[in-house]
Amino acid sequence: MTQHAPAPIRFGVVGSGWRSYFFVRMARLMPERFTCTGVVTRTAERGAEVEATWGVPTVRTVEELVTGAVPGAGAAPDRPELVVTGTPWPVTPDVVRELVDASVPVLAETPPAPDVDAMRALWADVGATGLVQVAEHSPFLPVHQARKRVVDEGLIGAATSVQVSSTHQYHAIGLARRLLGAGRGPVTVHAREFTAPLVDPMNRHGWTDATEPTDARTLLATLDLGDGRHVLYDFTDNQWHNPLRANRVVVRGSLGEIVDDAVTRWVDPRTQVTSRIERRMHGIEQDMDGFDLMHLSFEGRVLYRNPFVGARLADDDLAVAHLIDGTGAWVRGEAPPPYPLADGMQDHLLGIAMQESARTGQPVTTSAEAWAEA
Repeated sequence: MTQHAPAPIRFGVVGSGWRSYFFVRMARLMPERFTCTGVVTRTAERGAEVEATWGVPTVRTVEELVTGAVPGAGAAPDRPELVVTGTPWPVTPDVVRELVDASVPVLAETPPAPDVDAMRALWADVGATGLVQVAEHSPFLPVHQARKRVVDEGLIGAATSVQVSSTHQYHAIGLARRLLGAGRGPVTVHAREFTAPLVDPMNRHGWTDATEPTDARTLLATLDLGDGRHVLYDFTDNQWHNPLRANRVVVRGSLGEIVDDAVTRWVDPRTQVTSRIERRMHGIEQDMDGFDLMHLSFEGRVLYRNPFVGARLADDDLAVAHLIDGTGAWVRGEAPPPYPLADGMQDHLLGIAMQESARTGQPVTTSAEAWAEA
């Protein structure tokens, strides 16, 4: 019997900002897997810019996008299977509501609403529909997927704590909660903010050519998730781009720990061993197959295999590709939801609690919200 490749996942995008292009670019790089049916922009002028630079059709309204009334999309309406929102924080809740009202599955950029009141109102309106996922990409980075496999296989025993000095706020919390398998119950947060000099050689726009340190803020926080599980959060301004600050993730368990790529674990009462999560790359030295991640392995076993080989994606792009792919599979009834709205709500709630604790110098204990039992 002839095997047919699945049809590309069709998605639309609302918004034309920096993060929206991450999703559109996946469709440009892998047209056999993804199709961007169109992008909603506020003005025709911005639409013309997007069409010229991104190579996708644009419309002015969500209604035009979800009905498939996209110029150049073909004779038949090209209704997207899902829509990604890449809109400013205050705008996102209304866009999500409009898409849900049209019965269209949504992949909402982080955070899904700007503050706690807005999150509660959005949950009251759309939470029960089950139509909304959140584009929390951090747990889908290949190395984090590999670390999660180590935890899930019990190699370090029961996971009890995570230390994250890597990404910020809700991204870091989402990663830590997933590594710990933590739910959405009340959490007690203690946070402090410190300022110290730091040279900032690079930002989102490239090299700064800075030669003198300037004040940089560091937020340190502990989050007590209950049942003995806790998170240590450590983030400095612009840590994503500053090459003078390393990326560090530690997962501690009852039988060992993961420190970045090193896994130390208990074998027997007098034997503890350390092995590494190894990254296999093409394109190094005389490997002429093109620069690409192939897989991550541990002690000879593959923990993560790149399903997008050939697209030459960085880890962050791989996470975005996994999100679209996972959301599409969920929409088609082929996979569980990749990151439900309730989890995105909880991540942002805890991020807000960290900021509040740092501002007041007092601990903050979150309440059990409506999404906690979803």
